[in-house]
Amino acid sequence: MDFGPPIDPFEYESVAGRIAFGRGAVANLRSMLAEHDAERALVICGSNVGANANTMSPIAESLGDALAGTFDGTTAAKHAREAFDGLDTVREIEADALVAVGGGSSLDVARAMCALYDEESDDDYDDVRARVVEAGALPVGDASLPVLAVPTTLAGADLSTVGSVTFYGSNSDASSNGGDGGETVTAGYGDPALMPDGLVYDPDLFETVPVGVLAGSAMNGFDKGIELPYSRHANPLTDAPALRGLSLLAPALPRLDEAAAGEEPAVMDRIVAGIVCVQHGRATRGNGLLSVIHAFGHGLRAEGVQQGVAHAVMAPPVLDYLFDRVDGRREVLAAALDAGAVSGDDPATGVVSAVEEVRDGLNLPARLRDVDELERENLSGVAGVVVNDSFLANGPQGLDPTREEIDEVLDAAW
Repeated sequence: MDFGPPIDPFEYESVAGRIAFGRGAVANLRSMLAEHDAERALVICGSNVGANANTMSPIAESLGDALAGTFDGTTAAKHAREAFDGLDTVREIEADALVAVGGGSSLDVARAMCALYDEESDDDYDDVRARVVEAGALPVGDASLPVLAVPTTLAGADLSTVGSVTFYGSNSDASSNGGDGGETVTAGYGDPALMPDGLVYDPDLFETVPVGVLAGSAMNGFDKGIELPYSRHANPLTDAPALRGLSLLAPALPRLDEAAAGEEPAVMDRIVAGIVCVQHGRATRGNGLLSVIHAFGHGLRAEGVQQGVAHAVMAPPVLDYLFDRVDGRREVLAAALDAGAVSGDDPATGVVSAVEEVRDGLNLPARLRDVDELERENLSGVAGVVVNDSFLANGPQGLDPTREEIDEVLDAAW
């Protein structure tokens, strides 16, 4: 039997917090707060989530008198002012913990609040903006503000120590809160201290979210599982959850409509568990594992394209490009997706076809020309963002995308 190449030495230090999965798991919130000696929680969410009684009522019931208030001012723009406004609310109601509910935007803002939380600091918005311009990243303080996460979308932004908020300039129209003068600056952050202290994945709550919101986030989460195995930093401990997650997600995501309607509880269970799995390998102090597909997603997001839509369109042509140049662990991915080796097709073709089946099952666009936010003349700007994206350095050994190659992939996606 051919066992393949030797396994390279690796180190893996997980920084994942407590994870509670299952129907009714939201009832754990109060006990999770108590584990951190917290008594007054501020819920962080967007206005749509805050107005959804089906989502918020179980959370309020679980927190009971530990629910000190709700800040429902987060938006997809992730304006840095949202984090500062949220911290003003923390001080006003004397909250000692955060409970972030919803999608990646709310979780990113909550983590940014944790990074900026410092009872001894007098730094205001303009002071921090200046430090971001100088240092290129959001400062992370030493103070402690426990954060619990209750995700209700499938983007997979939860089990993570990284994120970003944006200081919008006066000429920007990307923020509902308006610009603040100067240029627009994105403030990324990354610190093990910003991993949520506890995470609750309750399929009942996902079924309270409109299916369009879930579908728009699902490809982003699914592609995390695709990217982890071929990362140059992959190891057996990152492979295991990613590949198990793909095996759960690939057959279940095309049935998201029925699952979101509450008609297929077992399907929703598998979708949510799959999203947990594909993220878990990233919950580490080590190197990043997301790479080429996510870099293209960042480039399109800069043009206003929703991240899940960007991933839906770009994943197949990016994988075609990747498999044309490197092995990309195609056989491992094909086995997890029940594609290629099972069907008798070339594994690379099978992987791309399986990804397309998920995309089509989610009723997401297949071509960039079908994305309303994008014009063809904007592709050059997208390529400029992609070629400079730090995630490219996490790709497979031997893959070093050039600007010309990135342009070609975008043209193929058009």
